[in-house]
Amino acid sequence: MSPATGTELAGDSLTYTYRPSLLGAPWEFTLAGNAIEWRAGRQSGRLPFGQVRFVRLSYRPANMQSYRFVTEIWGDGAPKLQIVSTSWKSMFDQERLDSPYAAFVAELHRRLTQAGAAPQYLRGSSPPLYWAGVAVFAVVMLCLVVLAARAVQSDAIAGAAFVAIFIALFGWHGGNFLRRNKPGSYGVDALPDMLLPKA
Repeated sequence: MSPATGTELAGDSLTYTYRPSLLGAPWEFTLAGNAIEWRAGRQSGRLPFGQVRFVRLSYRPANMQSYRFVTEIWGDGAPKLQIVSTSWKSMFDQERLDSPYAAFVAELHRRLTQAGAAPQYLRGSSPPLYWAGVAVFAVVMLCLVVLAARAVQSDAIAGAAFVAIFIALFGWHGGNFLRRNKPGSYGVDALPDMLLPKA
């Protein structure tokens, strides 16, 4: 593991680092004592576990990384903290940090519980965005099915086959995204497997 990314254990502290963009400063998060400390370039801060109000786990594929997970943390007196399971390595490559990310998120939950914090644990997308996405997905799938049916009626078999392949791919990826990101809550003792990378 390169020193710029991943996790590092030092005493009772656990650090996770990732680079959200190629040119930007890496983000560093440390679970130390009774708080999560963060640093991004010249900006830094400290959020006590008792001031954490919301934790959201979600599945967020990106253009260059289809297997990508995000943990968002909201707390009093701190900006929204975003911990991502991938890190930029070069202009055309993103590194997956599956094991370090999963270990850090699990330890974050353990320490929140240990500190007696009681944030709201949310899973998936926010309901308005999710249901808007479901509606768009359904409309696009319906249009594609109608297009394939018309191609078959016009004896354009090659065109119908192409649309059918696109329907299968779009349905697989879109359905997987919606299945993983269904809104809800989860228990701190039962983290949702679908929203954590397999270590």
